[in-house]
Amino acid sequence: MASLARTGKPEVDVAKKLQHVHHTITSTKSSALTGKLEADVEIKASPEQFHDMFANKPHHVHRACSDKVQGCDLQEGEWGKVGTIIIWSFVHDGKSKKAKEVIEAVDPGKKLITFREINGDLLKEYKSFVMTIQASPKIEGSGSVVRWTMEYEKLHQGIDHPKTLLQLAVDISKDIDAYLAKPN
Repeated sequence: MASLARTGKPEVDVAKKLQHVHHTITSTKSSALTGKLEADVEIKASPEQFHDMFANKPHHVHRACSDKVQGCDLQEGEWGKVGTIIIWSFVHDGKSKKAKEVIEAVDPGKKLITFREINGDLLKEYKSFVMTIQASPKIEGSGSVVRWTMEYEKLHQGIDHPKTLLQLAVDISKDIDAYLAKPN
């Protein structure tokens, strides 16, 4: 995997400088039209807390980052269940957008959830778009590492890889972490 954001210093040195959140974005492209982008974000919240926001309370995400996510509506099914259809309202690259997604996978043990875009603005540029969010405990200390994985197929070569969308996901992680850290 080729790195898009690196400090060039050993991971240990970077970790010592971390005050709150650290992230790394990597890219793997298998062809001109298909691709996979990943970002790891270190947060203070537990894997359980972060996973709960997307699996069971996605309609609360806008409370943490209302400038980025305006809402999440349940269209069909139950929160946190495979087959559930939800509609996200969000701001990306300065534009209001919608994403209608089906939950493809939920693994509470691995703190993982996968969404597949079935309708919405992303499908104007991508033939398919799948996003997986997994929160894992940090190897040392408290907190988590949240991995965002976006796998996609572009409609044509003139479409950019969704790097700005991945950065939005990183920024949302930071906002959720700050929200979860607030006293009730």
